[in-house]
Amino acid sequence: MQDEQNIPYEDDYAYEMPNHAGKTIRRLWRSVSDQHGRLAVVLVSVAFYTLLSIYAPFYSVRIVDFLWNGIQSAHAQGTVFRVSWEQGGREIAVLLAVYTATAGLYTLQSFLMSSFAERLSLRLRTEISEKINRLPLVYFDNHRTGEVMSRAVNDLDKMSEALQTGLLRLFTAAGMVAGSLVVMFQMQVWLTLIFLFFMGLALLSTKLFAAKTLQLAARRQQCVSNVTARVEEAYSGRVIIKAFGREQNSSREIYRATEELAEVSRKADFLVNAINPAIRLVNRLGQVLIAVTAGKLLIDGALSVGTFQAFFQYVNQSAEPLTEGAYMVNSMQSALASVERIYALLDEPEIGAEPETAALTGRTEGRVEFRNVRFGYTPERVLMKDISFTAHPGQKIAVVGSTGAGKTTLINLLMRFYEVDGGTILLDGVDTKTMSRSWLRSHFGMVLQDTWLFEGTIAENIAYGKPDATREEIVAAAKAARVDFFVRTMPKGYDTVLGNDTENISVGQRQLLTIARVVLSNPALLILDEATSSVDTRTEMEINRAMNALMENRTSFVIAHRLSTIVDADLILVMENGNIIEQGKHRELVKANGPYAQLYYSQFA
Repeated sequence: MQDEQNIPYEDDYAYEMPNHAGKTIRRLWRSVSDQHGRLAVVLVSVAFYTLLSIYAPFYSVRIVDFLWNGIQSAHAQGTVFRVSWEQGGREIAVLLAVYTATAGLYTLQSFLMSSFAERLSLRLRTEISEKINRLPLVYFDNHRTGEVMSRAVNDLDKMSEALQTGLLRLFTAAGMVAGSLVVMFQMQVWLTLIFLFFMGLALLSTKLFAAKTLQLAARRQQCVSNVTARVEEAYSGRVIIKAFGREQNSSREIYRATEELAEVSRKADFLVNAINPAIRLVNRLGQVLIAVTAGKLLIDGALSVGTFQAFFQYVNQSAEPLTEGAYMVNSMQSALASVERIYALLDEPEIGAEPETAALTGRTEGRVEFRNVRFGYTPERVLMKDISFTAHPGQKIAVVGSTGAGKTTLINLLMRFYEVDGGTILLDGVDTKTMSRSWLRSHFGMVLQDTWLFEGTIAENIAYGKPDATREEIVAAAKAARVDFFVRTMPKGYDTVLGNDTENISVGQRQLLTIARVVLSNPALLILDEATSSVDTRTEMEINRAMNALMENRTSFVIAHRLSTIVDADLILVMENGNIIEQGKHRELVKANGPYAQLYYSQFA
């Protein structure tokens, strides 16, 4: 029987069931093909550990009976009983060696399983990180950030924990219970039947409690995810929340989420705590009945003292693994469900295969042509139906339109972030599908409205697109982007460490750094998405001078909301509902008095 501290708690319960357990196990076995030898050593260690653990109580019968008979004989003769090497000492040393060996084997298998789980976790985490880079953007459009992160963090941690402890305890429990019951039946059949009866009651109680707790645990996981999402949202959007005075509303949403989590946790914890007294009561009743029956057999001489104590060792040795095994099965099922989700992520459709050779060699001229391009985020939602235009080398192409008109989608297709459903996009007369994405994108420089900086120095952030750039090149790019003066005012200049969410520099300064990044990479084509939207008027003028110099002899695509910045464009594309409804130069479009003219006059009325 087992004590309260030996009963697994709620973390050992399964939260979900795998849909295809057999398939997942077979794939998991293939994933650890390089560790089959390690697992073999673990299984051999578990086998010897189990055999020695079962043998120890059996061997102790001889020792206890010898000591008991010796003490009784000495007491009857009025002498002092002594243990010598020949009289019991050798047997005690052997028993000590057996227990020492079991401790060593347990340590060995625990170490090997820990390494096994961590190696597998590292392998899968690496595969996930590589997989994420091969997933199309449409996958991230359809899945929340927290969901993807959960696969790489929570599911892997659950799998690792289950493999480190659950699998090992499951192996040990199976061998321990089977071996102990065999010996117990040989010692005393009736006592063993009593034990099995009460263990059946304990397992039934466990199953009844576990079924309800399983539902509550799954609900708790959902509530935890909801609370995490709310907190992350409140942190990431803290500025917007404050700007719109929505602090109380945000707090209420978090409060409601935490209240729901607290209520579900209260019910789950109650059941988890209630199962301990229930199982403990059944176990104690069984122990009492076994003790009374065994005592009667001991008095009648049908049971020796050594057998009496050994039988209770087997009771304790098999009861705990038997009850624990039910929990471990749930834990392993939960781990398999986690592994199943990980494999589901790894099986997601990837971006198409890359061509083996580059389609273009030498210098890129920058001639871009959209020829009858068709695209939709889903087959049912066709956004672009027939997009056609030509950007000649060195031209400035402006893309205008209301929010949601398809401007950014046009650029995403050009960069092959998405694949077209029909038509062709050509670069220097060659279909971009025949080019590797990395090669294609290496010829574009992007300055987006949303800036992004990584954890590193200012110099490293500027040199992101050209890691081998010299300090002189970095400084020259910073000067061209009108950011050098600002950088030199920082505590460590170009060696000042920044982060993606750093708040010690303004949004405009962050934008300037991203512009310097593009200047340094010196691309053949430029994409500017409202690159000056976050800077003041004077800085905007400086940046425009730098960008005009940068755009010389380069094909440039400019997404603009302020039409005053693109009146000098060689071609203006006016978009609406994903389609180009007008195209031409500024004067032509204003003279046509169409949608562009209306948009232009609305800004300068």
